[in-house]
Amino acid sequence: MSIPGAPVLPAPPRDRWARLRWTAADTLTITRRNLSHIRQVPEQLIGVTLQPIMLVLLFAYVFAGAIHIPQGDYREYLVPGIFVQSIFFTAGSTAVNVSLDLTRGVNDRFLSLPMARSAVLLGRTVSDLFESALSLVVMASCGLIVGWRVHTTAGSAVAGFAMLLTVAYAVSWVATYVGLVTRGPEAATGVVMAVLLPLTFVANTFVPTEGMPALVRPIAEWNPISAAAAAARTLFGNPGVMPQGAPAWPLQHPVVATIAWSVALPAIFAPLAVHRFRGAVAR
Repeated sequence: MSIPGAPVLPAPPRDRWARLRWTAADTLTITRRNLSHIRQVPEQLIGVTLQPIMLVLLFAYVFAGAIHIPQGDYREYLVPGIFVQSIFFTAGSTAVNVSLDLTRGVNDRFLSLPMARSAVLLGRTVSDLFESALSLVVMASCGLIVGWRVHTTAGSAVAGFAMLLTVAYAVSWVATYVGLVTRGPEAATGVVMAVLLPLTFVANTFVPTEGMPALVRPIAEWNPISAAAAAARTLFGNPGVMPQGAPAWPLQHPVVATIAWSVALPAIFAPLAVHRFRGAVAR
């Protein structure tokens, strides 16, 4: 039953290409909405700017003298690891923001409009990709100040940053799903910290896996964060430490391993997130 005087909302197009253009336009609208919040509340960027700077300075000036990297400088070993860690912690804020929009009913208001439901999640992941890009710019600038350098070609350096952004987008879909299945932003924060803290420290982000205990070392070598950090060091020409003996396959082929799971994660979690989102807003 229509209400007299109410505006008539257009129906979504039925043609497949027209629906893709419709979804792209809706995604751009949601992305602009999410980014406008940052302009209004710039304190939201503290987690992706100030925190990485503090980590770089802390490890570069406090632990650099205590950690030895064979045939290399620890600061150049450290910065790619900080890149990867920051990407994962930015994804943690994605889970919290998704859960927050869900509990506040923001998504219900969006979906009362004739728009693609997947655009709400696509807009969130794309806007968070911009945050990850900003974080990389800040950290790279800070790294150059403390002594980090790129020793490969410009093309390899661009490939390194592109790979890091690909990792960021892949992980954001996992975080989106976590935000949808947890019961509120507080629970999302607890889950994110419980997973990310051990995941980022039981890896080669800050120290080589070679000196880790025998029970921990295999976990660190198969940790996707270790592969991503090793891949970044390879593409930037920074020193890396290959474990003695028979290292895990991801550390032998870090670039291939990182690209593989960067493709696999969205392929798995994007459909799960969209399905969960439809069920959540339908209740």
